Amino acid sequence: MEVSIFPSINDAIRSVKNAYERYAELSLEDREDIIDGIRHRLEKQADVIALLAVKETGMGCVVDKKKKLFAAIRRTPALEDLITEVKTGDRGMTLYELSAFGIVCAMEPLENPAASLISHVIGMLAAGNAVFICPHPRAIRTSNYVTSLISRAIVEICGIDNLVVSLDESNIAMTEEVIHHPDIDMIVCGADESLLRKAMTGGKKVIGEGCANTVTLVDETADIGKAARDIALSASFDHNLMHSSEKSVLAVDSIADRLENEFERNGTRVIRDRAEMDEILSLLFAEDGSFRRKWIGRSAEEILAGAGIRAEKGTRLILLESDDEAPLVTKELKIPVLGLVRVENYEEGLQKMLEIEQRYRHTASIHSTCIDRLNEAAKKLQTGVFIKNGPALSAIGVTGIKGPCSMMVANTTGEGAVSARHFARRRKCMMTNGFSIR
Repeated sequence: MEVSIFPSINDAIRSVKNAYERYAELSLEDREDIIDGIRHRLEKQADVIALLAVKETGMGCVVDKKKKLFAAIRRTPALEDLITEVKTGDRGMTLYELSAFGIVCAMEPLENPAASLISHVIGMLAAGNAVFICPHPRAIRTSNYVTSLISRAIVEICGIDNLVVSLDESNIAMTEEVIHHPDIDMIVCGADESLLRKAMTGGKKVIGEGCANTVTLVDETADIGKAARDIALSASFDHNLMHSSEKSVLAVDSIADRLENEFERNGTRVIRDRAEMDEILSLLFAEDGSFRRKWIGRSAEEILAGAGIRAEKGTRLILLESDDEAPLVTKELKIPVLGLVRVENYEEGLQKMLEIEQRYRHTASIHSTCIDRLNEAAKKLQTGVFIKNGPALSAIGVTGIKGPCSMMVANTTGEGAVSARHFARRRKCMMTNGFSIR
């Protein structure tokens, strides 16, 4: 039986507000115990959650969703992320600490309904907040199942009901009502661009992830084998549903053939036949150039079969050459199909990176052994996350360098990879005369 799922917004707000008042009285040690309990309960249910997410949304694959879940559960930063700053002088002390914002509305994406929710809730609770989940309508069963698991864990540890709540149905009108409710203190939008624009009309603190189009450049100095392995791993992960996974590849012409051969060694079907290219593009795009959204999050094998092309078992990614103005390259499609664009040299590649990324400033990557190029590209692109010589999905801590996990790169509002500290108020406290021992 699900708990903390309400039929009305007012009932949910009333309940989560009462829970927040009780939560605010707990110690930091209590918060740590609660988060540890949440991690433990969710970890035992990872198989169920991953399967439910794939079945409900029709997107992604169970194995990769489990990896995302484990990353979110185990490596999302909690109270250790709440850094205290102290400045002392002859005339006193200034203290900066991070305190709870209040009740946070979390709008979760269709493509990543479980791991994103978990990562957000852990960070939000660590910062001392209560949470009102607004799930995507097409992922409500998954979202509410996870919400119930979290709520049960909290009750078992501290006896507080409804610290994290959701609704038993979801639509845009209901989400807008939550956004504008006076008892909501912060809005975190990991959903689509249109919802983020609505969130920004609510007069609240907003953290938002907008459009992205992650592009990578491979130059002639790169470790070509490693570059292909990294890109194939990241772009095929969960059928390329994550913003941070590579969506297109730029390759210096002198190494492009070698790069394609290395891709083939790493579970990629490289399409060289013009007729096969046309079949895939006709499958993915309508005559007016619009993308057929039913292919989002579908496997490479399904896409090849849909285009009438025989797929070898284990094919996880499709690569075909393209020009830099084709929709396959300029639009973020969230499918395991990459367009490869040949460039004459690094300088042309960097310029095309800037054009393809389109100043979304989300994630980009480069494969090169030239330090000057690595630094120049990072400085000019100004993305929230920039990956050098690794899979772009390292941006959220799932593959590659498995550091702290963040399931959201807030490019629109500028926070970058979001963690607990971003869900808190930075408060300043001053005391005169003393507290300096220098």
